[in-house]
Amino acid sequence: MLSIGEFSRLTHLSVRTLRRYHEAALLEPAVVDETTGYRYYGVDQIPTAQVIHRLRELDVPLNDVQRILRTPDPGVRAALVTDHLQRLEDVLDRTRAAVVSLRRLLRPDPAPIDVELRAEPARNDEAVSASWTTWAAKNSRTVAGSRSDGRSVCGVMSRSCGLAAWEGQAVDSLPGGGSRMRGC
Repeated sequence: MLSIGEFSRLTHLSVRTLRRYHEAALLEPAVVDETTGYRYYGVDQIPTAQVIHRLRELDVPLNDVQRILRTPDPGVRAALVTDHLQRLEDVLDRTRAAVVSLRRLLRPDPAPIDVELRAEPARNDEAVSASWTTWAAKNSRTVAGSRSDGRSVCGVMSRSCGLAAWEGQAVDSLPGGGSRMRGC
């Protein structure tokens, strides 16, 4: 017979845990001294204690550990382990989703920008305000160019930064390739 302390050292289960397992009828001592209350375990109980220890390391709930140990049917034991595995996978999926969300909070990806290049026929908008016309006359010039496919394009070029705006997008070369520009 082994005292609870000796059994604890051999099985890597604390004395407190062994007492709790005794109270839960999971791992009962071989002998309990009636006068002192001391618990004694048999060497033959070590494998059971090791199985309990391993299942608890794998976060199997005490009720499931007890059911695994008490059932003689290997199919039932496998089903209990499979159920626990599914619970762990569900928790893992939720944890992974939380990790992705937290990473996005720390480093948000820039929103995708949809850019569409298209040829527009020349048009004359009569509803341009006087203030825009005055600003445009002082700060920009109308430019035209040809693309590498031979099509002509027009836009506005800023005098201060040298960038052209084609269909609302700042570019430093013509849409569709090429970079020949001339004032209109």
